[in-house]
Amino acid sequence: MEHEGRVGERAALYEQLARIGKVIVHPKRIELLELLCQAERPVEALAVATGLKLTTASAHLQVMRQARVVETRRDGTRVYYRAAGAEVCQFVTALGDLARARLAEVEQIFHAIGAADGEAERVTRSELLARVRAGDVVVVDVRPPEEYEAGHIPGAISLPLEHLEARLFELDPDVEVVAYCRGPLCLLAPQAVARLRSAGHAARCLEDGMPEWRQAKLPVATGAQASKRSQR
Repeated sequence: MEHEGRVGERAALYEQLARIGKVIVHPKRIELLELLCQAERPVEALAVATGLKLTTASAHLQVMRQARVVETRRDGTRVYYRAAGAEVCQFVTALGDLARARLAEVEQIFHAIGAADGEAERVTRSELLARVRAGDVVVVDVRPPEEYEAGHIPGAISLPLEHLEARLFELDPDVEVVAYCRGPLCLLAPQAVARLRSAGHAARCLEDGMPEWRQAKLPVATGAQASKRSQR
């Protein structure tokens, strides 16, 4: 009887672990988690960012809430979602690391945009921090503005990927650019680096992204980027 009890307890434990598994069984739920590791958002914004219908996004978020990987707060009539804790974002990072280590298809996608490990050396967090302090690098945050405002590397310029080519004139061609985005599996920074290099700029990616920067307890700034006029 004691043996049967232990078997039952193990089964119950794995059943609880499977609740987390239900979150990552759908690619859009992984995408939602990655977004929520950048900044909290209302469901309407999450639906737009992921290309989902509002009802579909809400259904995915309910599954994630039941697994307790996301939390909510209400502001008037709007409900905002956020990652439930740092360990949730660490899980997303680990999932990306595992996928890149074990799935050749993931590396093929990076290779297609010139961002495979063997094609472009990435800047480590410690190297970037030292160079930011020395002032010999331009750091570019290519995520959407709301993610930048929620937390960014101090001194980084907010330059969303879709605006990059129109604003290249803002970047000194004689100073190396380091771009970063949401994490090691985010394609925004690699795409930005490819465009910068084609325009003649020296450019590299950060080794990972903003969630990992936070997890390392490195300095984080918040708020919108000051305008050029206010900087004068």
